Amino acid sequence: MPLRKSTRHALYAALEMARAGAAAPVKVTCVAERYAIGEAALAKVFQRLARAGVAVSSRGVKGGYQLARRPSQLTVLDIVEALEPRRCETACAEDGACRLRRLFDEVDDTVRCAYAAVTLETLVDRTGGRRAETRE
Repeated sequence: MPLRKSTRHALYAALEMARAGAAAPVKVTCVAERYAIGEAALAKVFQRLARAGVAVSSRGVKGGYQLARRPSQLTVLDIVEALEPRRCETACAEDGACRLRRLFDEVDDTVRCAYAAVTLETLVDRTGGRRAETRE
């Protein structure tokens, strides 16, 4: 299951929000600079995370984005699914296509299970970032 560039950007954004915790909202510009991502594209990613209920936004000079739940309650799969909802991309006109689709689905399920097993808190711990509690 290869991830789209926007999904990878969402994972970077979520990691930064998890690192910041409740201390202060994360600004798009800071994440864009840290990971060398275009601000406009990253702003759209943050908006999608907010629409999916993964993040909350606040406006103004001290505004930005924070996780909607604690990092221990959000998994990598939550972020991936916010940007890449599951859908069948094969028109199964032939029986062989459906069989191949089943194989792809099995591989996809295995990857999704691996993503579901990793929380943002775990990622922050692995990267040595500071942890702070966020909104529930």
